[in-house]
Amino acid sequence: MSDELPSPDMSLALDAPKNSAIVAEWLLGTTAVLAHHLGDTDSARLIADVTTAEIRLWNTEWGQEGYRVVLVVDPNLYPTYDEQVLLKIAVHMRDVLWGSKKQIEEVVARPSIPRLGVDWRKQVQAANGPKASNQGRKPRLEPRHPIEDQFHFTNEWELDVYRVLRERQEALPDSETIGIMPLGGMRVRGWTFEPDLLITYRGYAGVIEIDGPHHKGRAAADRSRDRLFLNAGVRYVDRLNVEEVSSRAEVEKFVDNFLTRLTR
Repeated sequence: MSDELPSPDMSLALDAPKNSAIVAEWLLGTTAVLAHHLGDTDSARLIADVTTAEIRLWNTEWGQEGYRVVLVVDPNLYPTYDEQVLLKIAVHMRDVLWGSKKQIEEVVARPSIPRLGVDWRKQVQAANGPKASNQGRKPRLEPRHPIEDQFHFTNEWELDVYRVLRERQEALPDSETIGIMPLGGMRVRGWTFEPDLLITYRGYAGVIEIDGPHHKGRAAADRSRDRLFLNAGVRYVDRLNVEEVSSRAEVEKFVDNFLTRLTR
């Protein structure tokens, strides 16, 4: 089975029913890869952080199809997408569509709307109450996310890896144990990230990222993110692909290998 993204039918409008299901991911992915190859890695990373894109036919003057693209981004990232950034992204999108009689007329951004739980007041109060924290900022606004040991987790996969790490922590002597920081706010040059798990052990710091199905097509962005961690002094970064894990034993093996390689 091919991992190549399907391409839209260019004989139809980009927002035609046949195209609408694939065009956003195709346009974002193609534009990000083009920007990366042109040396504009900042734009490539910003495009990779976009949740999705809303693409609508804007006008049909002069035999051209003019489109408006709305980039939907996480609320905490929204301020990053200023006018200058959007203009650079628009240039790359126009290059992607060059020769197709389809034109990107405008690229704007809007924050994604968090899922609303019936206890939304508690969600907001917990996220913005007197106990301010840089831990798990995004999951705090999501209903029914896992919580354990006063830590917030994005999903059960992160929690499973955390539990294995905690077992390893408890099995080690007090003088040579590990530190575990789930979803801690971390500033690297030009970016604020929340690595899934930051681990300290024997004087070294490492990062574990848990990749779910939503990471498909994000390999280039993930490599750029990993490189930023390494450039900031993180010794080792590893990724656990949850689609390739079928048992707890495999998670345990991954964690043990990670700790070994971190101190090698």
